[in-house]
Amino acid sequence: MEKTALALSTLLLISGCAHDSNPSSAGAADSGASTEQSEPHHQITDQWVGRWIGVEGLFLEISKDESAGPGHYLLEMQYGLDADQSGTFEGQATTEGISFSREDGQHLLRAGDGEATGMKWLLEKEDCLIVATGEGYCRD
Repeated sequence: MEKTALALSTLLLISGCAHDSNPSSAGAADSGASTEQSEPHHQITDQWVGRWIGVEGLFLEISKDESAGPGHYLLEMQYGLDADQSGTFEGQATTEGISFSREDGQHLLRAGDGEATGMKWLLEKEDCLIVATGEGYCRD
């Protein structure tokens, strides 16, 4: 009988500890979790602002598009060797990177390393942005 009473009191004590009786602290924990989940995508992509270098004179210059609001960018690019393979394109932050469109279609600029660019000249680089295999830009 004593063992049963001891087991029941231990069980009640454990279950009482597991339940948070303070509703304000429970709400605070929930709001912290939802803030973390709803963190804007642009906090990562804002770190990409600046100049990125490709091969053979190719480059990518990312700036914030202040007129369009947070998470919007202007991508000035020389993405090919021909003169018409350049321009400034509007981009928007997504969970995967920066989405943008240019004459050759819709693209996603995403973080990676030199190996992910698929170009031997950038192989040793660690801080890169990739448009597609064969088109990447890196920082030293």
